[in-house]
Amino acid sequence: MPDGARPETDLLGPNPRPAARTALFAALGAALALAPALFLFDFTVDDALIPARYAAHIARGEGYRFNAQGPVTDGVTPLGLPYLFAPFAAGGTLAALAAAKRLGLGVWLAAAAALAVAVDRSSEKPARFAALLLLPASAPLAAWSVAGLETPYATALVALAVTLLALGRPLAGAGAVGLAAAMRPELLPFALVVGSLPSPGAPRGSVRARIGRAAVALAPFLIVVVLRLVVFGRPAPLSVLAKPSDTLLGAKYALACLLLTGPLALVAPLALRRADAFTRGLALAVAVHFVAVALAGGDWMPLSRLVVPVLPAVILGVARLAEVASLRATALRVALALAGELWTSIKVGPTAARVGPDRIRLVRELGPALEGARVVAALDVGWVGASTDATLVDLAGLTDPAIAILPGGHTTKRIPRDLLDARGVDTLVLLLAPGERLPEPWTEGAFARGVEQRIAWLPGMDAAFSPVATSAVPGLPYVVLRRREVEGDRSP
Repeated sequence: MPDGARPETDLLGPNPRPAARTALFAALGAALALAPALFLFDFTVDDALIPARYAAHIARGEGYRFNAQGPVTDGVTPLGLPYLFAPFAAGGTLAALAAAKRLGLGVWLAAAAALAVAVDRSSEKPARFAALLLLPASAPLAAWSVAGLETPYATALVALAVTLLALGRPLAGAGAVGLAAAMRPELLPFALVVGSLPSPGAPRGSVRARIGRAAVALAPFLIVVVLRLVVFGRPAPLSVLAKPSDTLLGAKYALACLLLTGPLALVAPLALRRADAFTRGLALAVAVHFVAVALAGGDWMPLSRLVVPVLPAVILGVARLAEVASLRATALRVALALAGELWTSIKVGPTAARVGPDRIRLVRELGPALEGARVVAALDVGWVGASTDATLVDLAGLTDPAIAILPGGHTTKRIPRDLLDARGVDTLVLLLAPGERLPEPWTEGAFARGVEQRIAWLPGMDAAFSPVATSAVPGLPYVVLRRREVEGDRSP
């Protein structure tokens, strides 16, 4: 570019590169994200079928409900997410999940394209491109982009936020990261740090300006809190009540994620000292997020779900550190990060790719055993809700306020016998412990989670319920039990 010439501006900000180069790196970023996502496209989790069931009820005109005849409940952490899937949910819960997976992938690919452009524009040192290796090697980024939950949207918003900040649009970046925090509450500390950062090369600005940008990042979160208070009478989703935090488990979770998802490449004290305020701020924001995740108690889902949204900030931070670090130091840090990522991909990837087909097989195998059920109690209500239109009693409390406040974690709720009777439960779906066969009587069996074992040990359960079907899906030995008087009613 001639001296004194002003760079052209594109959608991401001032562009000192030729437009063809921008298009090339955008395509490269999308391609790097697409390849592992296609390999892991069948990954999902049972909870992804919860917003899909809400979406199916919205599509049928039954409202924002988990149970068609039940109350409006706050069972989806990103408030209103099922409305995004509802236009595609006329075919039911599984159709909504399929749409959610495709939409999530599309959003993440667009964000990965913008992130690659930001990496290209971060400096002139070729070593910056090593950061892009973290993109295709990340099984968590790929798997959660197609899981059918809100993670790809939060991740895409973070990627867009750090890209906009890096390219000179701090206010827009603050707004984008604020939207991410509105979807995932544990992202709020990260959003406040990122939202207050100056763009590279720009003056830090006055304290008032930085507070103003932080306020922009905070605003979407507060709006969602107010909406929840007005509609549901509480500021947080039911998942916060149903899953009380355990800081020790959270610290172990955060440490494992640090080792396996790529942030090791940001552990560079000497380079960070020489880096600009924006790059140091990215590293600080990532560190703050890991502390927030630890305090939140971590997560039971596989592949580091709670830290996935900040991984775009890690990638851009690594690229920017390459400008001030030696080539050897950059190579070593990226190699360490890649080792953790590749270990995860090799160890967990093949199993993760089978999750979706296994859930579909459960629906097909045990769906017939649920026909005619009126009220079904289960812990894993996702696939069960895709198998039947019956009313579900969510033993984890994720969609049920009365169960969410019971003592215990979401897999160890102390469900009283009178609750099952009061709800009119005529069917139970319980998961046996690995390798366990259903004994006679079934109440002497070993079950996988605490709440299921407690239910088996409730007085009179053997007399009240009898097994009618067991899953043959490897690793998922679910058993369906029907109330005996219901069986008598159906007998010829």
